[in-house]
Amino acid sequence: MQMSRHWKLISILFAGVTVQGYAPASLSQSYPAKPVHIVIGYPPGGGTDATARLISQKLSESFGQPVVVENRPGASGLIAIEKVAQSAPDGYTLVLIASSSILAHALSPAPSFDFERDLAPISLATVQPFVLLVNPVLPVRTVKDLVALAHRQPGKLNYGSSGVGGASHLAGELFHLLAKVKLVHVPYKGGGESVVAVAAGQIELTFASSTSALPLLTSGKLRALGVTTPKRTSLLPADVPTLAESGVPGYDHVVWYAILGRTGMPGDMVTRLNSTLAKIVNTSEMKESFRRQGLEAQTNTPPQLAALVREEFVKNANLIKAANLKSE
Repeated sequence: MQMSRHWKLISILFAGVTVQGYAPASLSQSYPAKPVHIVIGYPPGGGTDATARLISQKLSESFGQPVVVENRPGASGLIAIEKVAQSAPDGYTLVLIASSSILAHALSPAPSFDFERDLAPISLATVQPFVLLVNPVLPVRTVKDLVALAHRQPGKLNYGSSGVGGASHLAGELFHLLAKVKLVHVPYKGGGESVVAVAAGQIELTFASSTSALPLLTSGKLRALGVTTPKRTSLLPADVPTLAESGVPGYDHVVWYAILGRTGMPGDMVTRLNSTLAKIVNTSEMKESFRRQGLEAQTNTPPQLAALVREEFVKNANLIKAANLKSE
């Protein structure tokens, strides 16, 4: 991956936001005049889908126009982003991405779109911790137990992910590096599928969103060994420790979800979408709705989102180099 390409990201995105900011105010007053589509790159059941559907309902009420969620799963979210990157810059086709899609883009040998050139940041929407899950029949009750088992059986334990470059793939590779273990990566089409595979005993473990994990955790079909955040999360039972405190010091992995549009969108559309999202996402009602889905509400400005994307590119570049990751 060419690091120089990603280091340009923040200046280009900032420039796009600044230039667009001078568009006539009349554009936002008439927008939207027809249905808006939010494309997501994962099947129903995960944090991306939950975020998009909760937001779309409130956006529709605010705009007085239908806001349609369109699932286009595949390639760790890249298929959905590609559609928006090739759409008209009119604000009617948006994409809700997971931060993991940036890793997938970096791993892609020939991506069809460029974050810098083709996408305009609008706002962060939610953040989500991931949890390390195992099938209860696996003879481990703690992260230390799992690490010890993996050391005794190198290359014998399988971990599922939502796909190459997905959030759970990133979580697994970080675990490889910091715990110094060797697991076998088994990619699925979505995080929900990998969770079901663990519960069914087809694979031994996965790193999954709390959204996907909660129902099967509650029923006892999965066991949670640790959360990926630096601190314990109130989204999961209080006795679920962090990986960092459980024998993998320095482990920190939080997934975020954000809305972007096509570069070239009029600046007042970006501003209106950003301000509307901030009002919607940060209400007590929406915060509680997100919480029930294992998500935490969090918005920011377009320049702040551009900076967050840049940080993700740099973090992933370091991981790709350290773990020698390649597209599968």
